[in-house]
Amino acid sequence: MIVRRRWAAAATAGILVSAVLSQPGSGTAAPAAPRPTVTLASGETAVVRVQLRDQAQLDQLVARGADLANRPRSADGRVLADVVLTGAQLAELTAQGATALQVVQRAGDGARHFADSVRAAQARTKAGLRAPAADQRTTAAAATDTLQFLQAYWWTSNGQTFVQTEVATTATDDPDVEITVSWRTADGRTGSFPLFRFEDSGEYQYHYALPQPVPARPVQVTATSSLGGVTRPVTPTVWPNAAPPPLPEGYQKDFIDAYLTPVDIQARIKRLARQYRDLVDVIDLPNRTQGYRRTAVAYLGDPAAAAVVVESVRFGDQGMNGVQVRTVDPGRANRPLAVSYRDRVLTVSLATDGAGAVTSTTDQVAAAINGRFGDRFQAFVEDGSAGLPMPVAGPARLDDGLQGTEVPTKPWTVQALRIGVHRDGSRIGVLAYSQEHAREWATPLVTLEFAERMLANARTDAATRELLEQVDIFVIPTVNPDGANYSFHDYNFQRKNLVNHCTGTSRDPRNRNSWGVDLNRNYTVGSYFDGYVGGSGNCLSGTYSGTRELSEAESRNVIALAREHSNIRFAMNVHSYGGYFMWPPGAYKADGRVTLPRPSIDESKLFLDSARRIVGAIAQERGTVTWPSQTGPVADVLYSAAGNSADELYYELGIFAWDFEVGNDRWNAATGQWEGVGFQPPFDEAHGESQEYAGGLVEMVRVARDYAAAQEG
Repeated sequence: MIVRRRWAAAATAGILVSAVLSQPGSGTAAPAAPRPTVTLASGETAVVRVQLRDQAQLDQLVARGADLANRPRSADGRVLADVVLTGAQLAELTAQGATALQVVQRAGDGARHFADSVRAAQARTKAGLRAPAADQRTTAAAATDTLQFLQAYWWTSNGQTFVQTEVATTATDDPDVEITVSWRTADGRTGSFPLFRFEDSGEYQYHYALPQPVPARPVQVTATSSLGGVTRPVTPTVWPNAAPPPLPEGYQKDFIDAYLTPVDIQARIKRLARQYRDLVDVIDLPNRTQGYRRTAVAYLGDPAAAAVVVESVRFGDQGMNGVQVRTVDPGRANRPLAVSYRDRVLTVSLATDGAGAVTSTTDQVAAAINGRFGDRFQAFVEDGSAGLPMPVAGPARLDDGLQGTEVPTKPWTVQALRIGVHRDGSRIGVLAYSQEHAREWATPLVTLEFAERMLANARTDAATRELLEQVDIFVIPTVNPDGANYSFHDYNFQRKNLVNHCTGTSRDPRNRNSWGVDLNRNYTVGSYFDGYVGGSGNCLSGTYSGTRELSEAESRNVIALAREHSNIRFAMNVHSYGGYFMWPPGAYKADGRVTLPRPSIDESKLFLDSARRIVGAIAQERGTVTWPSQTGPVADVLYSAAGNSADELYYELGIFAWDFEVGNDRWNAATGQWEGVGFQPPFDEAHGESQEYAGGLVEMVRVARDYAAAQEG
């Protein structure tokens, strides 16, 4: 019996979910090697690939607001997901029937990979197929359904050939329909693999499987269902069937030596502007961010017993770090509750009764601080401490908790590079922007490698020079510098920016790694505020959409740049990880899965034809192929992402807007698995991503050039 696979709950919650599965296929290959045991210390945090007990367990994770990455995938009735977990949370999941398969990335790996990349840069400066299930049921008496291939593609990557298919059945309401695809190669070898039902927001979409390894190019595939439906034989199409022009001898590339913090990126922008004065303008975007800073905070009392949280109104770097707060027993009977602030010490003198015993409660202390010094401090009762007697406590020091001592704390001016011979709006414009999500460290490496290639080769390669004559290029390497600084120095899994819109007990310091706004949910088109799926009103959620549309300086900067330069007609938003190539629509409403309007036939063709070209360019570097099942509209191949920037650029400004998810899964032939690479992989992998996806951005410039030429013709 096949276990039903439902994705509706995860899609409705707008949570990022990812999974990678073992691949069933022909029985001609040797058994896959066993996986190593997964271990995680109780207090350790990591991205862990887990096989969940069932769909209900995934639904529970989503309901609890778990931090997951990309869309879940299923095979053999299993649901697997990449989840950010502590060791204790992993133990809880496994006790409930889940199985840990892979530690994709540990919380400490980011710092280690960053340090390794820096050391490497310094040194450089100095110098199978498995047998298909045999229990497929046949029901001769049942009505025959009709099947249709929606996709059938093959490709070869690093010596291994893969096939991927999607098939739709007319028996859309039957969750137990089983579909099997059989394949045949030119030399007569055959095999088969099962497909799995994919529902989104409660609506049947199709049956599919991850790419299947096959021994040679498949020349025919056929699908059959357990209801008796059979497709006509189909010849799979080669994917992506496009390749860029060969690089000329002496073409310059590989300008990335290490992971780059926002401070490093700022320095590189300055260097490029100085080095290529004839080709570069630096644009200071109009909305300064909050900066790498937070308010200062302290627990007054014991959070495990009774405590009040005291927080500065101003940021910690504005003279509030180190301020002390304390409660004292006045030592006299019948004293009122009193608060004073002198010499950077906030003192709460507790009330006493006639016998001299302290009578103040936590609520009274918080109210007294707010009432007397609300212009300097805000206080609230720590969760679980309401109404408890306030102890004599402190002095405790307020602190913003930030660890990046070398990071500037003042508001940050986000910068864009403008590259081209004619930077006057007379040429078609292309925008590449990255690191909307702080933890995606490889993404600015992609955009900066792209920028450097265009600039360096403009002086030595006629084709590059011609591109810069014809196209006006804009690059924002880091949209979210504050969150990125926090990711590098404090919590490497930080996704959002640093603006804390939480109120009440959600401001408890224990939640500090969950504060911020998801910038790619803060735009105006198809937003959470308009009822679209994929954003959240919970300030602690990973997809928190902010207090209103475009509430954040970072998202307003992207739109301001695009509005100011109306010649921009193409844009690429670079994210990680998972290996996707996507375009609008990116959001839908849950009831009936009603998406934003679909592009016209001509524009849909432009999106797909351009995608083939760009995916082909990416593959030239090291054979990485973005799967056809992960190429298409965001709402179809990933999930609904309410209020994302690509939808804003496309629907509001008429820009052909795409999204990369760099960091494609890697095929492990020894285990027969597709394996994830994580947000901050070892630098060698991040370097590879920068090289292949920079090639994709160069091809996007060619796409824009060709589009402009066709329009003029």
